Amino acid sequence: MRPIHTFPVIPRVPESLSSLRRLAYNLWWCWNPEAIQLFRRLDPDLWEETYHNPVKMLGLVSQERLYDMASDAGFKAHLNRCVSLLERYLAEDRWHQRIASPGAKESIAYFSLEFGLTESMPIYSGGLGILAGDHLKSASDLGIPLVAVGLLYQRGYFQQYLNADGWQQERYPVNDFYNMAIEPAAGPGGSQLVIEVAYPGRVVQARVWVAQVGRVPLYLLDTNLPANGPGDRSITGELYGGDMETRIQQELLLGLGGVRALHMLGIDPIVCHMNEGHSAFLGLERIRLLMEAHGVSFWEAWEVVAGGTIFTTHTPVPAGIDIFPPDLMDRYFHEYYGRLGLTREQFLGLGQEHPGGGFSMAVLGLRLSTQTNAVSRLHSRVSRKMWSHLWSGLPLDEVPIKYVTNGVHYRSWISKEMVDLYDRYLGTDWQDDPAAEHLWKRIEDIPDQELWRTHERRRDKLIGFARARLRAQLERQGVSQLEVRQSAEVLDPRALTIGFARRFATYKRATLLFKDADRLARLVNDPERPLQLVFAGKAHPRDVAGKELIRHIVHISRRSEFRNRIVFIEDYDICVARYIVQGVDLWLNTPRRPLEASGTSGMKASANGVLNLSILDGWWDEAYTNQCGWAIGSGEEYSDEGYQDMVESQALYDLLEREIVPLFYRRDSSRLPRGWISLMKSALRRICPTFNTSRMVRQYYEEFYKPGAALYRYLSEDGMRRARSVARLEVKVRERWSQVRIRGVSHDYVDGAKLCVGDQLRVRAEVDLSGLEPQEVTVEIYHGVVDPRGDFHDGQKTPMQVVSQADGRTLFEGTIPCAMSGLYGYSVRIMPRHPDLAEPRNMGLIHWAPGWGSG
Repeated sequence: MRPIHTFPVIPRVPESLSSLRRLAYNLWWCWNPEAIQLFRRLDPDLWEETYHNPVKMLGLVSQERLYDMASDAGFKAHLNRCVSLLERYLAEDRWHQRIASPGAKESIAYFSLEFGLTESMPIYSGGLGILAGDHLKSASDLGIPLVAVGLLYQRGYFQQYLNADGWQQERYPVNDFYNMAIEPAAGPGGSQLVIEVAYPGRVVQARVWVAQVGRVPLYLLDTNLPANGPGDRSITGELYGGDMETRIQQELLLGLGGVRALHMLGIDPIVCHMNEGHSAFLGLERIRLLMEAHGVSFWEAWEVVAGGTIFTTHTPVPAGIDIFPPDLMDRYFHEYYGRLGLTREQFLGLGQEHPGGGFSMAVLGLRLSTQTNAVSRLHSRVSRKMWSHLWSGLPLDEVPIKYVTNGVHYRSWISKEMVDLYDRYLGTDWQDDPAAEHLWKRIEDIPDQELWRTHERRRDKLIGFARARLRAQLERQGVSQLEVRQSAEVLDPRALTIGFARRFATYKRATLLFKDADRLARLVNDPERPLQLVFAGKAHPRDVAGKELIRHIVHISRRSEFRNRIVFIEDYDICVARYIVQGVDLWLNTPRRPLEASGTSGMKASANGVLNLSILDGWWDEAYTNQCGWAIGSGEEYSDEGYQDMVESQALYDLLEREIVPLFYRRDSSRLPRGWISLMKSALRRICPTFNTSRMVRQYYEEFYKPGAALYRYLSEDGMRRARSVARLEVKVRERWSQVRIRGVSHDYVDGAKLCVGDQLRVRAEVDLSGLEPQEVTVEIYHGVVDPRGDFHDGQKTPMQVVSQADGRTLFEGTIPCAMSGLYGYSVRIMPRHPDLAEPRNMGLIHWAPGWGSG
């Protein structure tokens, strides 16, 4: 049965407590301990029952309780204090306001398929969404003028539970939007905003909601509307669910629909940041809007849009990329081709690695962006290699993919106990400026005993949480009361506790520690120096191999030699993650290098004083020193996975037996592990200033957003005159490039002669420009030390200058400095150039000299 009319009902809150609603609807509360404590104080049991959802709690708390609190002077003072904190946070100048040029227009839009902000808003699955949520929080803290766009899923990502055999099961509870910290976005005239997107044979409507994340509005699109058919209502039904068609429908809505929603809200972002390729269609819609507004061609509008677009890639393997078959693209875009003034082949070519191939969203993102970045230093090397064929002819180190190493939002992840400790000894400035290195040096001022006791309290809380979760798991599985009672004895509050919590993909090797079960059993059962393990994580519903890993761990945990020492906590989410990263002693990470793009869970643990034990992959490859944790191996990469598992598991056991366990249990007369505490302090001092989202978002702003905004404005000025000029050059160059040739190369060096350090070698190149002007190309000497394989090692480029033109040939000349001894070599290359072409390498056009010249 369906109603004939629907209407929202809101909580009846006494006037003196009306500010509770304002607090509840700004997600600032989820990283402010005082606001969290306020809601918990209102009704502690209901706070837990609603899974930390203040909006839902206000609708369920009894009127009697509300009126009691309305007459509680202490509670009202607490409420007023929180409201004052929020008002000051929203009104005061932050970092961006202090450094931005007066009147600068720098509106930025951040698009992501998922956002992990708080456990009571389950529209995220894992690391990508958590990073996006932390990005918004830090953008708000820094005062950066950013808005965000995503999808509002009716069922979100699944909740995990295990059956009696330890096999992962999934349930999909329905999100009640009217009891979440979101509100309908108002369109023209104040009515609820609804946008339309064309799908094959019909138009799909999407309602726009807004979640306020501090200063940052997050706009979320929802297709569950009566005007849509049943299939279209489920487009936003589930995150990472459905088939290939569901995925293209979601990404079409996110990209095209997201840009249209912003346009209808009167928001015209200068810079758009794509968090992975899911939202890459946004570039096409921005181009279409510019074409219609200014009467320009696709390629002219492309110059402007690409200048103001950033693409962040998170995927280190091709299998992780969304690639749509051409016939599916035809179904959804055949009418759109013409609106962009493109042929089918031109349109599909934007996303194809090779003619006739599938349409890759990552390739589209790369081609619609002037700036691309990976998410760690190692990942940038992997990405440049992975995508080098799109820049054929470029040396690997010149492939234009930079890196911004991920970070975490400290105020969301550091325990209240540690926050209070940091406030006492570091001062409160670390909260607003977590990247300030000098503040973290004050870690040494914290007394060892105080730091250790604070950490032990968090371990106690983790163990209490794990026991409660395990008890609930066992009761649901219908086990005996004896087994339920025994759950109260799992884990030892004083034992070395190792945490492993993340997505259960096979490359993360969750079971590497069980490679030699007998050796592990000796470690966990050492009567004087035991260790114990806490696991959590979800496998994708269709990842059978990942589910097998979970079942294997559960079965191991039930064996007599591991009982009470190994726990798997169901339904890994933000809440579970907080308990684990705040409460374990050691964080374990065992991916196959180089498949971990970045990883952030170890950063969260580090900020809480937890030490890392990890493969040198992702962020740990650049963070590790022996003064902040342990590395498994030395960064080796293997072709034989079985051999790799054997070698690295043995290295893992060796580290535990010889270094980690002895250090943890080496106590002085006051029963403190002074060596371990010293390493905790060293890690905090070295890691915390860098691996946070305040540093990360500042880096995005300074290296990507600000230059992107300047380029967008520059190319847009004067009726897009410069963009038109660049587009004309690109057409001209592409028409003639096949005829451009480096006809000959010569130098002053005579074979057999000797050049000394400090000398220079003059090089000349004769070039047939085929009608191009010398100022429309860059001719360079590429030179450097030659390795034993005959390849350049760390090649350098030196520009060449025109010295003469005659008979259709142009002579260029330049010199190579001989900076160090060794075997040197050089070549000559030519690429397009235009003073307003931001990234010439993105044209993918380069000619190299065909061979060596003679002296």
